[in-house]
Amino acid sequence: MAEDYMYARDGTVDSHNHPAHKNKTGKWKACRFILGNECCERLAYYGMSTNLVNYLQIRLNQGNVTASNNVTNWSGTCYITPLIGAFLADAYFGRYWIIAIFSIVYCVGMTLLTMTASVEGLNPSCDENGCDPTKSQVVVCFLALYLIALGTGGIKPCVSSFGADQFDANDEAERKKKSSFFNWFYLSINVGALVASSVLVWIQMNVGWGWGFGIPAVAMFIAVGSFFSGSRLYRFQKPGGSPITRIFQVLVASMRKSHLKVPDDKTLLYETTDAESNIKGSCKLEHSKTLRFFDKAAVEVEGDHVHGLISPWKLCTVTQVEELKSIVRLLPVWASGIIFSTVYSQMSTMFVLQGNTMDQHMGPNFKIPSASLSLFDTLSVIFWTPVYDQIILRIARKYTGHERGFTQLQRIGIGLVLSTIAMIVAGILEVIRLNYVRRHNYYDLEYIPMSIFWQVPQYFLVGCAEVFTFIGQLEFFYDQAPDAMRSLCSALSLTTVALGNYLSTLLVTIVNNVTTRNGNLGWIPDNMNRGHLDYFYWLLAILSLLNFLVYLWISKWYTYKKITGYLG
Repeated sequence: MAEDYMYARDGTVDSHNHPAHKNKTGKWKACRFILGNECCERLAYYGMSTNLVNYLQIRLNQGNVTASNNVTNWSGTCYITPLIGAFLADAYFGRYWIIAIFSIVYCVGMTLLTMTASVEGLNPSCDENGCDPTKSQVVVCFLALYLIALGTGGIKPCVSSFGADQFDANDEAERKKKSSFFNWFYLSINVGALVASSVLVWIQMNVGWGWGFGIPAVAMFIAVGSFFSGSRLYRFQKPGGSPITRIFQVLVASMRKSHLKVPDDKTLLYETTDAESNIKGSCKLEHSKTLRFFDKAAVEVEGDHVHGLISPWKLCTVTQVEELKSIVRLLPVWASGIIFSTVYSQMSTMFVLQGNTMDQHMGPNFKIPSASLSLFDTLSVIFWTPVYDQIILRIARKYTGHERGFTQLQRIGIGLVLSTIAMIVAGILEVIRLNYVRRHNYYDLEYIPMSIFWQVPQYFLVGCAEVFTFIGQLEFFYDQAPDAMRSLCSALSLTTVALGNYLSTLLVTIVNNVTTRNGNLGWIPDNMNRGHLDYFYWLLAILSLLNFLVYLWISKWYTYKKITGYLG
């Protein structure tokens, strides 16, 4: 019996496909390689993306609207491709191999992007009048960007879950460490982002784009090396089959039995008699009273048996039905994150364009690039994460009686309010900036004598909102996702960032088309001193407020999942 406790009881195996030995695999000795991988990968990603809007303007000669839309479209794609990586990981290959394969694609993209900024023939020719890129140079640049978008699709949804796999959920001591892992994981992201938004952006604007993209490329190669270095220490979860197939089985079975009545006695619904679920890597879920139409898939009738075997397209277990219900219940909460992500995306577009018009000097000789101010968002996250964990949570716990201080939904809601305030603050600053321009007739001045550091409060507020909403979403989607669909649900939560970027593109396009009619310059012209960026911020603030009001209704309606058993 003592020998049983030498091995993880969550079904994980080692690199030789043997049961994972607790003392030889997993835990922090394996996670340090995963955290190193994530830190370097995020440094590479943010080092390339934070200042991308300026690269497209300067080297590809794109205007404000075009560059902004290209950045948000590309960034959105980076958060859609995780659906591909998550599905392949959960269904067929496992998280390790998906991270490994897609990391190599990522490296190819980073190398090609560096070449477009440094190799003669691939980088545009520039003179004192600007740059003149050829069509082929633009194509190669965007090919590199979208290879990176594909590469990040295999890493984003898998790496946090793969790290969590290193701790046995059936071991109380390891289960506590798993919660701590997510804190360190989020910290590693922001350490990489901090270096990227400060040092690398400065290098890009003052040394050159070749070095500015080359260093992130090297960081990505280091990330891959770090990941592979820990291979012998990792624990691996075997893929459990296609979650999409299980979802469609419930849909088909419930449609076939749409004429049947669901019994009031839930014990009459079909479920396996074993203590564990028949879905690999998943606990049994307790029947819920919502979305009862799908319960028809678990109503057993005579024709469900074919040659003595149960057809999964005719009869599904209660746990399988509850998997689908869990996903459906997550969708409204998921949708409420889209507007928040639209606000978040402004840091890499409108905040940068706003900062480009302001005095960027810090002292007489040092000039800080406008994109580098995103480091205040990162510093805000690094500041507020421990403050929340050590101070806010303890105070909230006294008043709410909840072990986490706030429920996950309450935490997300607080972040939505803070994001609305961030847009109001950004709008107020733009009103002040434009009034300053009018008073002094600075319409055609490239940099007005108003310090860029007036932007710090809006960055800091977005960072604070991020701690509440993004970390709250990470925790919420992990807890509420079906056990065998956690990679897919992680990817689903990331798509809010994608759709937020796409919505930002749509809003900018609509605003530009509407406000430039009859020869008007519009809200977001190339000369921001003659525009009305403040109107765009007010629009986002109103949308954020409406989104929060809808979210309040959604959070009252939500039903949390309940499990009836444990693995192992």
